[in-house]
Amino acid sequence: MTNKKTSALLAVTLLATGILAACGNDKAASKNDKESITFATVGTTAPFSYEKDGNLTGYDVEVAKAVFKGSDKYKVNFKKTEWSSIFTGLDSSKYQMAGNNISFTKERANKYLFSYPSGTTPSVLVVPKDSDIKSYADIKNHSTQVVQGTTTAAQLEDFNKKNANAKVELKYTNENITQMLSNLSEGKADFKIFDAPTVNAIIKNQGLDNLKTIPLESKEQPFIYFIFGQDQEELQKFVNKRLKELEKEGTLSKLAKAHLGGDYAPKAEQLKLPK
Repeated sequence: MTNKKTSALLAVTLLATGILAACGNDKAASKNDKESITFATVGTTAPFSYEKDGNLTGYDVEVAKAVFKGSDKYKVNFKKTEWSSIFTGLDSSKYQMAGNNISFTKERANKYLFSYPSGTTPSVLVVPKDSDIKSYADIKNHSTQVVQGTTTAAQLEDFNKKNANAKVELKYTNENITQMLSNLSEGKADFKIFDAPTVNAIIKNQGLDNLKTIPLESKEQPFIYFIFGQDQEELQKFVNKRLKELEKEGTLSKLAKAHLGGDYAPKAEQLKLPK
């Protein structure tokens, strides 16, 4: 009788141990089975994405880290690449998501999915302090550096179509914004249009004291977004849900103050898809 009880007890113990082991294996498997998301960014455009002590950081990077923190479904990996490669990488599904001070355009919306706004970036006109450019209307017959495919390039290409007799000389380049502002400081161009957080950070950090900024009026609030490949609808929904949560708990505001030099975070009512 004792042997039967002992055998039964041993059987129950072994069964329980097996169940616990299986549960443990399931948990380990679930961790390993997370969907890997490759997040593309340039990594040279402070304060949005740049390297510090060998690691990628900046507003876009830190917001993305906060979005995926604690996720049971996704694991994010960051990839530093050139600006144009962000889009070709999304096209080929090499990357699933990207963020690098990316603004909305209808052309991009035809090819990529957009998140809710992750930040706001009012534009400024940057000129030398002794420049004769006092407003946007004064950029006629002056020169600037632009990167092909950016919203600034598109804006100025449209400006030239409307001002055929007083075109802006567009100097296309692959240099980053820090290099372009240094060139502007050295007289290699006449002006630069870019977002205020980036410009203010570079002027301060690089000691470009001979440059000044002129605020530009805009009918619409300038937002930046994360973008996704067209087949990443589930990822888009997840990120948008997390952005709402991060705004509500104050994380976006905290990160904006830390990285952008002010509260350039979107408000709750602004968290919607661009049109």
